[in-house]
Amino acid sequence: MTDINTAKSNIEKTGFLDVDIDVNIDLFAEIERLKKEKNAIILAHYYQEPDIQDVADFIGDSLGLAQQAEKTEASIIVFAGVHFMAETAKILNPEKKVLLPDLKAGCSLSDSAPPALFKMFKDKHPDHLVITYINCSAGMKALSDIICTSSNAEKIIESLPRDQRIIFAPDKNLGGYLNKKTGRNMVLWNGACMVHEIFSLEKITKLKLRHPGAKVIAHPECEDAVLRVADYIGSTTGLLKYSQQNESKEFIVVTEPGILHQMQRSSPHKTFIPAPPNNSCACNDCPHMKLNTLEKLYLCMEYEQPEITMPQDLLVAAKKPIERMLEISKQYGL
Repeated sequence: MTDINTAKSNIEKTGFLDVDIDVNIDLFAEIERLKKEKNAIILAHYYQEPDIQDVADFIGDSLGLAQQAEKTEASIIVFAGVHFMAETAKILNPEKKVLLPDLKAGCSLSDSAPPALFKMFKDKHPDHLVITYINCSAGMKALSDIICTSSNAEKIIESLPRDQRIIFAPDKNLGGYLNKKTGRNMVLWNGACMVHEIFSLEKITKLKLRHPGAKVIAHPECEDAVLRVADYIGSTTGLLKYSQQNESKEFIVVTEPGILHQMQRSSPHKTFIPAPPNNSCACNDCPHMKLNTLEKLYLCMEYEQPEITMPQDLLVAAKKPIERMLEISKQYGL
């Protein structure tokens, strides 16, 4: 069995705590025990594997998770998501211990916006206010005026004067969609999500022909050509609510397929079809989200590793635009 001290020293290399687990252990029961013993809360994104969603205390999109992180009274926050999400929880709770099952659970969209390069871009537009999508690093947040999510971005933009010049980063597809929705002409950073960029319009069109009664529902991180054929466009929470409230019995879901678990649970009589990418795969899993497993979740709670840490000055700088987002969201009841 791997020595725990050796395993901890290897976290930087592997990204997670690589310790052998007794094959007879009931991971669900052990995780529940650890939550109670350590006053821990598990926050999970909709894109996590079903087992992790089933043990989570709260499941949501980026806005909901940030709101839960802000108000939790737990001593330990276990974030079943990707790195920028756990960073956000730490920024909002600098005094609490924040754990991430796998530190290498990153984000292609976040990686597309290195803070040093973005600062150069920002300096070229000194009269612009920076609205940054929450899917970015703490360094990017520290360079921003307001953070947004796909749930509240439109309201945040519309809360600003019409003549206010804006840089929107890092997602060009979400930014383009918001420009159309709000009538703005925001300057867009050229970033994108690898999952939402590779959905196949041709395959979605063929699915629609085979399922003529199905509603196509898509996340606004998708490319414009895909969004044009969607019956509904919204955040992951928005997509879930639409699938619950719409009378259609079939839905073609154009986002990471982890959300289908909650859709099926809330509407077991309906059919949910994951939209295929432009490769040979049947669905479009996020490889970063799926790095987290139930085993890694248990180990990080048992040994309280890996832990999210960052310099104090970065925590302070990154917190201001997140707090501004939460303030505006409360004003609009989001």
